[in-house]
Amino acid sequence: MFPLEFPLRQLIRAQPGEWVLDPFCGRGTTSFAARLLRLPSIGIDSNPVAVAIAASKFVNAKEDAVIRLGKQLLAKKRQPQDVPHSKFWSRCYHPSTLEEICKIREELLEDCATEERIALRAIMLGILHGPRQKVVPSYLSNQMPRTYATKPNPAITYWSKHKLYPTRINVLEVIARRAKYLLAKLPPKVKGQVIQADSKLIPLQLVSERFGWVVTSPPYLGMRTYVPDQWLRNWFLGGPATVDYAQSEQLGHHAEDEFVNGLSKVWRRISPMCLPGARLVVRFGALPSIQTEPSALLKKSLDQADCGWRVRTIKRAGLASQGKRQADQFGHSTGAAVEEVDLYAVLEG
Repeated sequence: MFPLEFPLRQLIRAQPGEWVLDPFCGRGTTSFAARLLRLPSIGIDSNPVAVAIAASKFVNAKEDAVIRLGKQLLAKKRQPQDVPHSKFWSRCYHPSTLEEICKIREELLEDCATEERIALRAIMLGILHGPRQKVVPSYLSNQMPRTYATKPNPAITYWSKHKLYPTRINVLEVIARRAKYLLAKLPPKVKGQVIQADSKLIPLQLVSERFGWVVTSPPYLGMRTYVPDQWLRNWFLGGPATVDYAQSEQLGHHAEDEFVNGLSKVWRRISPMCLPGARLVVRFGALPSIQTEPSALLKKSLDQADCGWRVRTIKRAGLASQGKRQADQFGHSTGAAVEEVDLYAVLEG
């Protein structure tokens, strides 16, 4: 939905030193595009999993230092105090692998202030679960999608049906392979940060910069499953060892008016952070299961915000299904993808 090429294509027109904002930063694609172009940026997101991954887009950690840190944490004699026990956990991870995961988890929960620790945390989130490999393992779990964590009961049913059991995986070896892949060649470090907050409510004093560009992609109307779908990664970050369905939402998804109202509050909140003439670029779409017109929702939210954003153009952005959709691969597709749109606006005043 939001490939790196999209923010890169927009920000190539930015002037040197212009600050970039993404109020729905997710995993930090806009921030990384800004870094590649040597532009300072700030990302905001309410979800801790997204924030932890996005924060790694700013680090300048060396691969050897991250591998060395992983080795040091695993070598500590202190045993993890909080190892989950249930049928799911025993079928998802080999006991030795789970113990190593928990040891690193507890160490990073105590201290994740350095760039090496931020990078290691992101790597652990990336390798925590995924498909089993035929040669060397790239993930630590029994068979599972990599982008979302299957809920416990369906996972157990699937593993039992296919007679799949977790194998012993050397956590440090997987960390090392991922670190060498991700950190071997990093772009120059630039100013920036990720803030965990609701963009509708973020205190203006938290952000002293004035932005020339806002490049973002809000969650679609009805897209309410991110936190439950990321429950294993949320557990690694200190959340419960069970699926949590009670998380608060940054945007209301129960009704269209509620969603539009929330989105309008975000546009209104960020406008004082932006310079006159700032560019707003939004990629947006719709879930196949909810019949909505993406461009109409965006225009309605900006009209309701009534804070200076003026729409210049809306372009068709193609279908999300033009890429590989993991929902199709795992048999969970809910219908044909809806064409996305790119909206371009300017802050007048």
